[in-house]
Amino acid sequence: MEETISLKEIFEVLKKRMVLIISLAVSAAIISALVTFFLITPMYQTSSQFIVNQSQDQQQNTPYNINDIRTNVELINTYNVIIKSPRILDQVAEELSLNTTGASLANKIQVSNANESQVVNVVVTDADPAQAVAIANTTVKVFKNEIPQLMNVDNVNILDEAVLRPDPSPVSPNTAMNIAIAIVVGLMAGVGLAFLLEYLDNTIKSEEDIEQYLDLPLMGVVSTISSDDVVNRGRSPKKSKVSAMRGESVGT
Repeated sequence: MEETISLKEIFEVLKKRMVLIISLAVSAAIISALVTFFLITPMYQTSSQFIVNQSQDQQQNTPYNINDIRTNVELINTYNVIIKSPRILDQVAEELSLNTTGASLANKIQVSNANESQVVNVVVTDADPAQAVAIANTTVKVFKNEIPQLMNVDNVNILDEAVLRPDPSPVSPNTAMNIAIAIVVGLMAGVGLAFLLEYLDNTIKSEEDIEQYLDLPLMGVVSTISSDDVVNRGRSPKKSKVSAMRGESVGT
């Protein structure tokens, strides 16, 4: 025979273990906040932009047309790879006297451009906001100087340099999101633990439990009289849980 559980029973389990569930959620939120504030290093982000365009000589000699735009857009995919290459980033690390390699520096840099756009964004993420600005601007400058030698073109112009804000805000970690996720996880863990404890709890707590789990008829209830009841006879005695099996009464 399959056992079924009603919504009322689910609500009773949650109500019974509400303190446990809330405690786990609050504990998870506190742990998440402590980890976020004291263990995770804040990261700052800045960006510099350059545009892939005709050189000044090309602009003076030939009119600008759609084919030139398409050619420049196709070149951007190549530029995105070159700008993160050791040829560029090793020079950036050397110029800024950074104790790192170009390969490690590449992990801090993201290069992207909007669809069919000639503008390229160089985004740098670093624990030091001033260093992030320096890396972004130096990377674009070194790339602009090196690209004529690498591809025999001179069509890169700096559009917008990274600027250090007076009071920069970190992009990570997101404290509010981390705490919210921790609360949700804590609630889920609390609910799961509540049902697990209820499933493992096989103790008999009422007369109904005797009839349901032991399949025995309830023949009577023996009252329990405490010392206070003897002194104050006017009070009603407390009931205890009793079952009868084969005509014999068992009390607690």
